[in-house]
Amino acid sequence: MGMTMTQKILARHTGKERVEAGELIEAKLDLVLGNDITAPVAITEFDKAGLTQVFDPDKIAIVLDHSTPCKDIKSAQLCAQAREFAKRFGITHFYDVGTMGVEHALLPEQGLAAPGEVIIGADSHTCTYGALGALSTGVGSTDMAAGMATGLAWFKVPSAIRVILKGSLQPYVSGKDVVLHLIGQIGVDGARYQSLEFTGEGVSALSMDDRFTIANMAIEAGAKNGIFPVDDQTCAYLQGRVNRSWEGVEPDPDAVYEQEVIIDLNTLRPTVALPHLPSNTRTVDQVAGTPIQQVVIGSCTNGRLKDLKEAAGILQGRTVAKGVRCIVIPATQQIYLDAMKAGYIETFIQAGCAVSTPTCGPCLGGHMGVLSDGERAISTTNRNFVGRMGPVSSEIILASPAVAAASAVAGVVADPCKLS
Repeated sequence: MGMTMTQKILARHTGKERVEAGELIEAKLDLVLGNDITAPVAITEFDKAGLTQVFDPDKIAIVLDHSTPCKDIKSAQLCAQAREFAKRFGITHFYDVGTMGVEHALLPEQGLAAPGEVIIGADSHTCTYGALGALSTGVGSTDMAAGMATGLAWFKVPSAIRVILKGSLQPYVSGKDVVLHLIGQIGVDGARYQSLEFTGEGVSALSMDDRFTIANMAIEAGAKNGIFPVDDQTCAYLQGRVNRSWEGVEPDPDAVYEQEVIIDLNTLRPTVALPHLPSNTRTVDQVAGTPIQQVVIGSCTNGRLKDLKEAAGILQGRTVAKGVRCIVIPATQQIYLDAMKAGYIETFIQAGCAVSTPTCGPCLGGHMGVLSDGERAISTTNRNFVGRMGPVSSEIILASPAVAAASAVAGVVADPCKLS
């Protein structure tokens, strides 16, 4: 009986020939991640336990991205605690205001994730790096503290679901539509503590940005991780970013999967998730005309350059509808610069958008666009739970950058394929 991609990576990091689903193991870590909300909790536990050293200052990353630049006294105190810890232990990969970005866009950009690696992060969307063929998953802050000290973490080896992608994406359809379609099909707990392993000839039709988006939202189906095979696109992305040796994995031909899901990319339509679950999906034409008050384009899911390009292409020569606020947040400083050079930032401003420094911002109701009572936003973020972006009476519709931009122009939920 063969192993899946995830199982092969875990076996390699335990020194075993093989591991099996359900087995409890202790694996070596290649990177431990925290942010300005989760790292301070881990640091407090680290100090409370009397720990006096980290396992490797080059293999820890702390990114101040959720409420930075700081929005209030509490967020400033949390960031100060993270800064002190990074200075105390000489943490190599510490990203503060001016150098930071949304962590799950920043780390791949900086070459901190590579195929075959094991990465844990005290943030649920750490599963993003599976787009590069890594095993990456979110953990609690206590596990982050232990990982920083020992370079080890306990895992229950997950079983897997094989997602077979066929065909290629149509205009105005992207990775966000793929993953929303998948979550709508299997549900928010359809892959609970399983690995979502993406295969098939359709993988080659997806850009790296599409893959990051899909892997990022694996957790929204309850998955332990999402992972893609390493191909020419992956290697091209890694070129010039990762200067250490790495080794990708392929699933064995006789790997065991609990389930197989087939997605025909040719037939996918722009898709949205209505409140209050990412699984509450509809094609955009089914809900076109739904009133909105705010649009958010950004986040660790959809704040990359391709996302901004898609949104700018729709907003070019158009303006944001009266009564609608459109907020655009490039995910990293480099993406911001690249978007400026490409003219996208000018397009957004001329269209009437507010453009922010990189931050998670409104995604978790932090800042830069919190909703008021009864307001509805269409957003490229990854969660639309009750009260996620404001009061419990507010609502979030999840969508792709193309749908979000078209909706900003129309003033209601709109199909980018039908925008006049």
